[in-house]
Amino acid sequence: MKHFRIVIFLFTLIFSGANCFAQEISLSPLFGDGMVIQRDKPVSVFGEAPANEKITVLFRDQQKQAVADENGKWKIELDSEVYGGPNNLTVKTKNETLEIKDVYVGEVWICSGQSNMEMPLLGNWAHVNNAEEEVAHADHPNIRLFMVDRNTSFQPETKMESKGWKTCTPESCKEFSAVAYFFGRDLLENLNMPIGLIQTAWGGTVAEAWTSAETLKNIADFREKVLQIEKNPTSKEELELKYKKDLAAFIQETGEADKGINGKDTIFASVDLNDADWMPMNLPGMVESTKIGSVDGTIWFRKTISISDENANKEMTLHIAAPDDADETWFNGVKVGESTEWDVPRQYKLASNLVKPGRNVIAIRLSDYRGAGGFVGEASHFALTSEDGFRMELAKNWKCKVGYDLKDIKTIPMELNDPNQPTVLFNAMINPLIPYSFRGVIWYQGESNTGRAKQYEELFPAMINDWRSKWGGEDFPFIFVQLASYLKRNTEPVDDSWAELCEAQRLTLKLPNTGMAVAVDIGDAKNIHPGNKQDVGKRLALWARNKVYGENIPYCGPTYKAMLAKNSSLVVEFDHCYKGLTASDNREVTGFAIAGKDGVYHWAKAKIDKNTIILSSDQVTEPVSVRYAWSSNPDCNLINSAKLPAGPFEAKL
Repeated sequence: MKHFRIVIFLFTLIFSGANCFAQEISLSPLFGDGMVIQRDKPVSVFGEAPANEKITVLFRDQQKQAVADENGKWKIELDSEVYGGPNNLTVKTKNETLEIKDVYVGEVWICSGQSNMEMPLLGNWAHVNNAEEEVAHADHPNIRLFMVDRNTSFQPETKMESKGWKTCTPESCKEFSAVAYFFGRDLLENLNMPIGLIQTAWGGTVAEAWTSAETLKNIADFREKVLQIEKNPTSKEELELKYKKDLAAFIQETGEADKGINGKDTIFASVDLNDADWMPMNLPGMVESTKIGSVDGTIWFRKTISISDENANKEMTLHIAAPDDADETWFNGVKVGESTEWDVPRQYKLASNLVKPGRNVIAIRLSDYRGAGGFVGEASHFALTSEDGFRMELAKNWKCKVGYDLKDIKTIPMELNDPNQPTVLFNAMINPLIPYSFRGVIWYQGESNTGRAKQYEELFPAMINDWRSKWGGEDFPFIFVQLASYLKRNTEPVDDSWAELCEAQRLTLKLPNTGMAVAVDIGDAKNIHPGNKQDVGKRLALWARNKVYGENIPYCGPTYKAMLAKNSSLVVEFDHCYKGLTASDNREVTGFAIAGKDGVYHWAKAKIDKNTIILSSDQVTEPVSVRYAWSSNPDCNLINSAKLPAGPFEAKL
């Protein structure tokens, strides 16, 4: 009997003790060893605990208390602290104590955007200039790195996943944002205090994904989509069923809407189709830069070639530059290949019986899901070759026509993990950071919104104000990167969706406490992810050092100020010239185009006169508007005495 009582006692002790030793305090990964607290600002410490539990937080000489609400949530605001460390941050209840060690007080920045912010120092797809040397010297104990794991949600989340804070070492920095690292390194070298960098970025994503539902409902283009999202079922299983149903409807609708498809027949791939009324286009290039303009959906391309008797009936390879986003390709009406890899050139094998003597027809159905659509690469990437040395260049004299426009499709499936749905990245990767204290934001994004510049002109400032509102209304510094140059260079002035997006970014500077780092001179014609991330980080840091930290240094390139007409010329005045304007390469100033009332732009002769540029063209007698660096990859060279470049802009009298 005594033995039985002892067993019962031990059994009771063990299982009642399980509750005693269960963790009561739940903290965000932001609160962990090695963290950085923002200096000179009140600091919010927040988490979860049992309902009505008293929480005590101790840091340096401070001791603050709060009581968890009925849902177990609590928040304590510490008084502002001066920079320094290391210290311990203690969070405790009556039953539990959490000790967070190696805590520093310094400068904290959120680093967000798409792939050019996400691009790491080293990795399979990264190609940062001098990456291995940079990483080898990245031993900075006073830089701390925090990376938010990728995630999506249709509802605002308070929790996130992360591996926590890491001290910057050659090993820990490899997977971290190169732009953020170079920005933080510059701050460290000039401020000499702890720097905390919070990376929350996802490649290929649109700005509306990073914006809250409350804000998007006030923008006409997104209101219906957000209301639709709010009506979605909440369970994962129901969402998956809805996605499958909507996907089936989408496939049916797009098939019916595509002018190039009639049931099972791909009529736009037919050899006998009359394409005389199709728009001519040389490739590679983006459709948005043509008369077709901005369109998401499908665009068909056709090219007729002639094969000699000598080269007919040979096995050949059809080479196509990288489609943006996906392709299906036919040769003489027979499908020869398809792929959804958006950045990979295609090589499709052609059987000998497909290659006819005389007339042959190539047809490509390009699917463009968002942003700019077309082909990326060199003219030489379009070719027909055989193993015996035959080669036919194919870049010129294509014809194109829209199959369907996504705007006309009623059912757009919402995939559970698609990061490009409105609100989903704000909900999962921004909202969980609130209300953590920080100094400001650096942002590199916009590529995925090209083709929708007018919309972005409203969306981007709204997103910035959205974040500011969610953190209590403070106009914290928000510094962004204007898109870098990309794609082939135009020989004549053009209308260009990339430049239009750059202009939308520039106009966002109307918001208070915003800054822009120009990158038009450090892009890569062949790669949307330029390797020069050092100068991007440096230029972001220049703005921060001047505007945030009060350092009296040049912080940006020349910016448009005013314009007037004088005789048959335009006189354009610039701010931020410092000791004057000049050309970066000892040539005449290039990159300016002017237009009269007809709106047709012509290259302009540019003459520097102190802080102004005098523009004229023999082809424009009464100019009324100017564009500078107005293309995806402009030939432009205007800089100031600090060797910082002017960015793309447009102005009218």
